[in-house]
Amino acid sequence: MPETPITKGKAPFGAYETWYRVTGSRGRDRPPTLVVVHGGPGSTHDYLLNLSRLAESGRQVVHYDQIGNGGSTHLPGRGSDFWTVQLFLDELDNLLRHLAVEDDYVLFGHSWGGMLAARHAAARPPGLRGLVIADSPASYPLWLSEMKVLRDALPPGVNDTLLRHEAAGTTDSAEYQEAARVFYERHVCRLTPWPRDYLASFYEVHNDPTVYSTMNGPTEFHVVGSLRDWSVVDCCARITVPTLVISGRHDEATPATVQPFLDLIPEVRGEIFEESSHVPHLEEPERFTAVMTDYLNSIPAGGR
Repeated sequence: MPETPITKGKAPFGAYETWYRVTGSRGRDRPPTLVVVHGGPGSTHDYLLNLSRLAESGRQVVHYDQIGNGGSTHLPGRGSDFWTVQLFLDELDNLLRHLAVEDDYVLFGHSWGGMLAARHAAARPPGLRGLVIADSPASYPLWLSEMKVLRDALPPGVNDTLLRHEAAGTTDSAEYQEAARVFYERHVCRLTPWPRDYLASFYEVHNDPTVYSTMNGPTEFHVVGSLRDWSVVDCCARITVPTLVISGRHDEATPATVQPFLDLIPEVRGEIFEESSHVPHLEEPERFTAVMTDYLNSIPAGGR
């Protein structure tokens, strides 16, 4: 069996560059390209790299690093007026055009990337064939209300430690990070040890937290950045492509945070991964691949 080709490059984006990785190749009779939109904001593609296995069936799979981290342009001096949702929507549109896949593609968005993908889909781009929203809240206010529920259920003393450091502004302390790890091991990645791909993105955010700290905050569960009031609930009803919503039973994206997608998107189905938290593609990779393959096979080619 021939080896699946991999190409890497950078797409010019105004004065900046977006790093990308393409697994597989396109052709007239091939299915729509799968474009993978990572979370964060301010993370990298690494923790989603195993989705490239979906190219083994003849599908092209695109990963990219959103501007601000990974192989894309870093801009540590920019503030919240620069790091906007529209910036990342424009970057996605630019990448689709650069790779010439804007006429026939499926979006997979994880966490923040799922919200971004939903907003993109609501604009009804003509080449979009399908949408996967994975482990994503429909709004940050919903997310924050559910974070309180999950934090209150942590072992005795853990949330007290978190709250004390958050009030004091010492979230960079070792004690805070140790307490935060308790939450992460319950609701973000339940594997021990954490997989290499997951750690790669984790360290990338640690090395350049500009986007994450500006738009999100110091942790997954303490959102005090510019996204704290952002929602895509208002646009869900405008999404017209077949949509798959994925979440884990132990996910920080709890059922309440994903319910608006299931209630409002016209053509939608949900899939819960019973042994997973926020990264089912890593926690239950075989079932994840089967679910994704089944969904992708249901999407017809777009007449390219």
